[in-house]
Amino acid sequence: MIQTAGWIDTELSSGPSVRTIGTLGPAGTSSEQAALYLWADRAPEGPPAIRLYDSYEQAGSALRLGAVSHVVIANAYASVHSFYMDPSLRFAGAFLFDTPHYGIAVSPGHRIPGAARVATHPAPEALVEELLPDEYSVAEIRYAASTSAAADKARRRETDLALTTQPAAKANALEFISRTRPIRMLWSVFTLAGADS
Repeated sequence: MIQTAGWIDTELSSGPSVRTIGTLGPAGTSSEQAALYLWADRAPEGPPAIRLYDSYEQAGSALRLGAVSHVVIANAYASVHSFYMDPSLRFAGAFLFDTPHYGIAVSPGHRIPGAARVATHPAPEALVEELLPDEYSVAEIRYAASTSAAADKARRRETDLALTTQPAAKANALEFISRTRPIRMLWSVFTLAGADS
């Protein structure tokens, strides 16, 4: 069950209405789940209007072009500072939100070597050593743009394993070989500077 501890609300209540949210895709990322949480908590009723992009930077460009009203970014993202420093953007708020469960997954039927190639997004890389079963070691880490992209690498057998989330594993028909756990994460929300409600 997802646990949340509340909001830091600087502009969400008084800023522009949540109409469309941009974040990191593809489907199954922790970012998508966080955007769905924001939609459920702050948006009008109706089906979620979530747009998924190949990078947070592309989501930021969509915000600047008016294609989305809000962008959700994980504070664990190494370049999140560029959003805080951009004068065309306004920090609107932040919230704690547990990610979907992470684990080490494999494509069914794939024979895992003792020293395995593992795909992961750079941010949760430390979980690879924590979750990898003792009978395996890491021969190589291959970075992916998202947890879903990491799952896709394992599905296509570009890597032996992927550190990924439950939704991404399911979407890519992967099976977990490890225990799973969520990450308590802070998420930042940005709007355009000077945007009206």
